[in-house]
Amino acid sequence: MFLNKQFNYKIYVWLFVILAIENTVTVSTGSVKDVSEKCPGLYCGRTILDNGQFSDCGACPRGYQPDDFSVCRKCDTNPTFYDWMFLGFMAILSLVLHWFFIDFTNKIKGSLIVLHISALIESVLAAVFTVLLVDPMAEFNIRSCPVKQLSDWYSMLYNPSPNYTDTIHCTQEIVYPLYTISMVYYAFSLVLMMLIRPFLSYKFLDKKGTNSIYAALYFHPILIVLQAVFGDYAFPYIVIVLSIVTNATHLASSPDQNVRKLFKWTFCDARNLTIIIGHWFLHAFGIIAMTQLENPYLHIPLLALVPFPTIFYILTVQFTHPDHIETVS
Repeated sequence: MFLNKQFNYKIYVWLFVILAIENTVTVSTGSVKDVSEKCPGLYCGRTILDNGQFSDCGACPRGYQPDDFSVCRKCDTNPTFYDWMFLGFMAILSLVLHWFFIDFTNKIKGSLIVLHISALIESVLAAVFTVLLVDPMAEFNIRSCPVKQLSDWYSMLYNPSPNYTDTIHCTQEIVYPLYTISMVYYAFSLVLMMLIRPFLSYKFLDKKGTNSIYAALYFHPILIVLQAVFGDYAFPYIVIVLSIVTNATHLASSPDQNVRKLFKWTFCDARNLTIIIGHWFLHAFGIIAMTQLENPYLHIPLLALVPFPTIFYILTVQFTHPDHIETVS
């Protein structure tokens, strides 16, 4: 009887020692078991200190996200296809605005090809420099944090106030680096424009491109503000709607609103044909971004609908022109 009690006692001692060792290893490795409770709010987290303990709740370092246990974990994933389409949209938006203002601010259109090519080169170089600058640096790769919900873009609106007293500031770039990478791209685009475009305008175009440079100095800060306020994932729908509206606006600028002359004006003039193809490209871009081509057999045939708004406008212009609407007395 005494031996049985002594044997049971030894078992309890060994179990206690094993649990103590396990807890010690847990603390040293920074396991979530050392966290007594989750942090308040959606985006507050704790970082692992040098001594293996956890810090107080707060914002995670840049490039980190809080996990389900409010522990800041380094993001090591690559951007998804949808993320790349979003970054492409922000780059294309700036380029399209460059081309629009180059064309809009100059009455003589034939000699502007130099400025259009310059805007394209500036945008490509800005994109390359931006990708090389972000983590991992000097590589054509991007380390990103996954986007889980719309509120991830607006962490500044979700700083918790426990017991309605002190506010814990946990504002951070949850969608790293999608929020700031566009701003870096716009900064590079502006710098490259100021280095290249004035020289070309003075050397080849007798200073005709200066107004487009001034316009870019205005719309780039506006794009940065719009990105900061509305930097979410609604861009596929924005692209599709704007491509249809601007396409109709361009067709409506034709002086002759009848089917034969409008068709000739659209497809037989190099400038107008380039503009129409640009609208088709944006429309296709929006469809691809919205569907992500998850079901190729269903989504790829949808690209055949890209020319439909243009063809529909031309074929129905004789029924929709205001001059053909009878006045009701």
